[in-house]
Amino acid sequence: MKHVALIGLGIMGRGLAGNILKAGHKLTVYNRTRDKAEPFAARGAQVAASPREAAAGAEIVISCVGDDAASRAVWLGGDGALAGSAPGAVLVECSTLSLDWTRELGETVKARGLDFLDAPMAGSKNAAANAELTLFVGGETAALDKARPVLEAISRRIAHLGPIGAGATYKLINNMMAAAQVAGLAEGMRLAEAAGLDMGQIRELALSGATTSPMVAAKAPRILERRYGDIDFALRWLLKDVRYALALGKQYGVSLRTMEATEAVFQAADQRGHGDDDSAAVAEGVDVDGQ
Repeated sequence: MKHVALIGLGIMGRGLAGNILKAGHKLTVYNRTRDKAEPFAARGAQVAASPREAAAGAEIVISCVGDDAASRAVWLGGDGALAGSAPGAVLVECSTLSLDWTRELGETVKARGLDFLDAPMAGSKNAAANAELTLFVGGETAALDKARPVLEAISRRIAHLGPIGAGATYKLINNMMAAAQVAGLAEGMRLAEAAGLDMGQIRELALSGATTSPMVAAKAPRILERRYGDIDFALRWLLKDVRYALALGKQYGVSLRTMEATEAVFQAADQRGHGDDDSAAVAEGVDVDGQ
């Protein structure tokens, strides 16, 4: 069994923590708000006062936070996890981040003589809770082999895509395609409503024909019912991923016109106060009668 540090106990991080404990690994957790850590303390996890304290003595250090700024804050600085990481540790970034920051972090970690994997996750809250995530991994095979017992405890599939940054790259591609599906679904459902179609019938058709997908199946009922609570994936985080993907497209000289349009719909919903709702709330960014 491994000694694991987990930094970040949001919607996804809580699922990771539960499965790491279930697999029998020793776990130390850190979260900015301590109350989210208490349920895991009751299950045997240690609760640290800082990322540095969490990382001390851990063989595998995992971060699961919201964006580049949060990742930078938990890894770097005097209280950061990198400062507390022990020789021989593998540092694993499971957050969805920009390619530039992922590579910078990887270089910083390697300069300290430690191993680094970027391993962003595909899957929502339920997938995290049930260890059904797919991990898109970038990094050296030897580092992955060291971390594999822990990564297998939180996922159903580990896709090793190449060197550091490969995981981050594909995760942004994955999420931009998902965002386009949700935005297209939202516009389609609003158009069907405006046309006066039977929405019960439309729901059945959308979920049974060529238009369906796991993403459509998850979001169509929410959009039709305008049910945006009990969040699987907050709209503001998917908007962030779309923006990181647009930056990735510029970096590689690929025009992402569909993503530009998708960003506009998500941004409209965010500006209308739905950033902390489930990403299905992108439907509130679709203009109807100019509203």
